[in-house]
Amino acid sequence: MKRSDTRILTTHVGSLPRARELSDLLIAAEAGKPVDAARLDSLAAAGVRDAVRKQIAAGIDIVNDGEQPRVGFQTYVPQRLTGFGGASQRDPFKDFADHPDFAKIWIDRGMVMSKVFDAPTAQAEVHYKDLAPARRECDMFDSALAEHTGRYTDAFMTAASPGIVCTTMRNAWYDSHEAYVRAVARELRKEYDLIVSRGYVLQLDCPDLAMEWHGMFQHGTLKQFQDAVAIHIDAINEALVNIPRDRVRLHLCWGNYDGPHDCDVPLEDILPIVYGAKVGAFSVEFANPRHQHEYAAIKKHPVPKDVILIPGVIDSTVNYIEHPQVVCNRLLEAVSVVGDRERVIAGCDCGFGTFAGWEMVAASVVYKKFEALAEGARLATQQLWG
Repeated sequence: MKRSDTRILTTHVGSLPRARELSDLLIAAEAGKPVDAARLDSLAAAGVRDAVRKQIAAGIDIVNDGEQPRVGFQTYVPQRLTGFGGASQRDPFKDFADHPDFAKIWIDRGMVMSKVFDAPTAQAEVHYKDLAPARRECDMFDSALAEHTGRYTDAFMTAASPGIVCTTMRNAWYDSHEAYVRAVARELRKEYDLIVSRGYVLQLDCPDLAMEWHGMFQHGTLKQFQDAVAIHIDAINEALVNIPRDRVRLHLCWGNYDGPHDCDVPLEDILPIVYGAKVGAFSVEFANPRHQHEYAAIKKHPVPKDVILIPGVIDSTVNYIEHPQVVCNRLLEAVSVVGDRERVIAGCDCGFGTFAGWEMVAASVVYKKFEALAEGARLATQQLWG
């Protein structure tokens, strides 16, 4: 994994806006409707090429495929693993329930999107049926990258963590939540191994480690949630057994939506457990109004030696374009708490196209935000390196 050896590098979390036709086809395919598979493949490949080109043009150093071929950051999993069917019954997030007027505003937006709150459930033993779709996604990414040789620093590809799969696609088969998580981890290991074998840094998307406190575990105690987080971390480590920790980064978040978030678990309550993941970098939200202060948790619980922090320095849920000086200031604060400029990479709070149709920031604004991110990183570099 590249470090900020001579300047602050830039990256993002993964998902990027999709063309409407691509989103519509992905949503239709997820629903089991007949689609033109060749057209879907062609649009996905074009989306990857466009996403890579725009990232590089905006100044992103560590790029990805924008998750263009996937219907959602984790809901793609039932399309690659057997054992899923029906629909999960999930409680509304606690802040949605506590603020029904906000929930109505959200519903009234009328977004046409994929299965976010009614994803399939585990109805039988889960098995990774075919790595061909994952290989095809890698092929699309390789092809897009080949057009920009020498213009980017590194490449990463995202994958869902076992915990986020099991908290959002509920269990109707296994004897316990833990048994389900460990079964999914064993199967997802195949995808993780493939991604790293293709030369990419693997990013595990793990909102379960924070978001599910006000989701699946909202009716329990903090200790029960922390115990679940520990199980999820252990399952991650089992799935990464074949992969060096410096080839993996972990994204932690409280949910990518512009809601109240007044029920979010404090970072300090989970950070020591999360540090148990055998990864080389942690990507954490620090730009939004609910979590800008959370650097205090990093001061109290320092990032492990030789591990990189990727702080979110631009918000993924608002159309405000951050001023580069704001980005710079946030990066300087991150370097101050880490104590090592080389172990900080500028990032975003979350993705900008988490699910097909779930896009709160206009596509043109996304890439202007990336330009601000890159310029803010340059300003920070000037101060840190002189």
